[in-house]
Amino acid sequence: MARSSTVSRTTRETEIHVAFNLDGSGVAETDTGIGFLDHMLEGFARHGFFDLACKVKGDLQVDGHHTVEDAGIVLGQAIREAAGDKKGIRRYGYFILPMDEVLALCAVDLCGRPYLQFDCPFTVERVGELDTELVKEFFYAVSYSAGINLHLRILQPGNNHHMIEAMFKAFAKALDQATTPEPRISDVLSTKGSL
Repeated sequence: MARSSTVSRTTRETEIHVAFNLDGSGVAETDTGIGFLDHMLEGFARHGFFDLACKVKGDLQVDGHHTVEDAGIVLGQAIREAAGDKKGIRRYGYFILPMDEVLALCAVDLCGRPYLQFDCPFTVERVGELDTELVKEFFYAVSYSAGINLHLRILQPGNNHHMIEAMFKAFAKALDQATTPEPRISDVLSTKGSL
């Protein structure tokens, strides 16, 4: 069974189209209008072995907030749809990822209950064309739209580019682990019988 989805969302602020495949090979085609966000989404796809197409037309003449937040909303919806009923998957995933001087931790639970815990000590306002405060907004939108418990923490801070990239890649690895089929699970990994 294909674990993929296509989601579109149009508002007066953004127009977004996302195609997502959990069982891909790491191929990404991104065009968000924010070069650094494109770079992060490409790294997310590559390191999670997901296929991702993400096209965003946003009101960047205002600022990047709507574009980044809404991209997170639609990606979260695509993840949720691709994961389906979550039968037979591991549900939990975690990864500690080094990137030069930086060390990032990500843990996820595909429990259906959204929550974000985010701890990253940014020291600059922007990396490329991306406002660093929007990184938290992106992951908040993903967690709530996907219905996942998401913890992101920088264990060893450093270069802001490295911190953001390490978080995106750690999230990719943790999500890949959580969505991996587990042959010992015939239903869902929950005593309630549903996620």
